[in-house]
Amino acid sequence: MRFGTLVTASVFGALLTVGYSAPVLAAGDAAEGKKVYRKCQACHVVDKEQNRVGPHLVGIFGREAGAVEGFRYSKAMSESGIVWDEETIAAYLRDPRGYIKGNRMAFAGLKKDEDVANVIAYLKEATAQTQ
Repeated sequence: MRFGTLVTASVFGALLTVGYSAPVLAAGDAAEGKKVYRKCQACHVVDKEQNRVGPHLVGIFGREAGAVEGFRYSKAMSESGIVWDEETIAAYLRDPRGYIKGNRMAFAGLKKDEDVANVIAYLKEATAQTQ
């Protein structure tokens, strides 16, 4: 095997591996994310444990889906087994009904990756529980 062929095969193999790994989220801008979050604020609260049409989002990172006390979740959400982190939140924000089929969230989703990254940056800031 020639050196050039070996290098090409190695690079191609590396690209295939990267292509099938979990997508890496770009760092978002929390200030821009706060603006995008306006689409969510009628249903969700980020700074206090108060449920609205949707559950509050305080402490969402690391929390199991369907676990906010006092909120009535769909069976699909309660039984999803999802733990919210950057990747699961990003997938959910892009397509809530497709990501957890049978959940009741009416929001159609965020179509721009930049908006998703920005909202996640905002949520990380705004929903952190103060100790």
